[in-house]
Amino acid sequence: MSPSTPIVVTVRDGALQTVAVTSGTTHISGSVQDDGSWRSTGKLAYGKTYQVVVTATDSAGTATEEKSSFTTVKPQHLIETTFRANAMSSLKKGQAYGAGQPVIIAFSRAVNKKAAEKAIEITTSPAIEGKFYWKDGKTVHWRPAKYWAGGTSITVDVNLFGVRLGNGVYGEKNASTRFTIGRQLIAITDNKTHLTKVYINGKLVRTMKSSLGKGGSTTGANGEHISYWTTGGPHVVLSKERVHSMSSASYGITDPNDPNYYGAEDIEYCTRITYSGEFLHAAPWNHSLGRANLSHGCVNLSVSDAKWVYENFLLGDVVDVTNSPRKLQIWNGLGDWTVAFDKYGA
Repeated sequence: MSPSTPIVVTVRDGALQTVAVTSGTTHISGSVQDDGSWRSTGKLAYGKTYQVVVTATDSAGTATEEKSSFTTVKPQHLIETTFRANAMSSLKKGQAYGAGQPVIIAFSRAVNKKAAEKAIEITTSPAIEGKFYWKDGKTVHWRPAKYWAGGTSITVDVNLFGVRLGNGVYGEKNASTRFTIGRQLIAITDNKTHLTKVYINGKLVRTMKSSLGKGGSTTGANGEHISYWTTGGPHVVLSKERVHSMSSASYGITDPNDPNYYGAEDIEYCTRITYSGEFLHAAPWNHSLGRANLSHGCVNLSVSDAKWVYENFLLGDVVDVTNSPRKLQIWNGLGDWTVAFDKYGA
């Protein structure tokens, strides 16, 4: 028996007088319903045997006592649930996120996807429909058809306690979280015009001269293909760092004689948009902002613009890179919005 299933006691001909459900010193509470039955309200536990003692009277007022017992299921594995902002950070309850932030639920081991989805309840205000997308057997995303509107509130309830999620696998406990969308910020970074335009709630608030990836490709130290195009499509802000150390070795160029090699440098005002290492960041050495693409894949900005981005962007904000021949992969950051909604989760 699942411990999430309530105990119901009924009497066919007569009236209930008392019901006692115990396991050792633990007593399970309950109450009589309008139809005369008794229903438990207390929480059962996994792998426990419970004794049920019932007294009832018949139509003549004669009292009888019945005893029975049952045992709840004993799982081989219990699954824990966590909420993520992305693979690099947890989702903080009550915090404001950007318009591209998907709901991300991570389980401690692989689950039956249909059973898990059935146990997940996502409530939004205003009400919005969405879809699930499984990154792998342990991580599921959920997003609406369009970017969140500013001010939307999202509540996530994962009711896994007592739910079978695979052979011998059950949810350890229920979990919930909530977050809001602070305001809808969409940044459009154009690979051709070398400009980044920032819109808040549909209004243009800042235009920034930019320099994107220089294009072309090379081969890394381990034979990997390295592209110098900034990936195109809607990105989502993953993290912000006041200073981040960057070097060509971080993506596979380790030979100092390679013309693409550069040593470790501390770069200011870094706003990350991919796991592979694309940032919006300050590039005071780049004198072609707004005129040419010279970076190794990041979005170069002036110090003042990079500082403004660092101070004003939220995790979950959208940076849509347009007119790039290289497409952002769904797994390289939060590429959920690169997939059309009718194909999302398919």
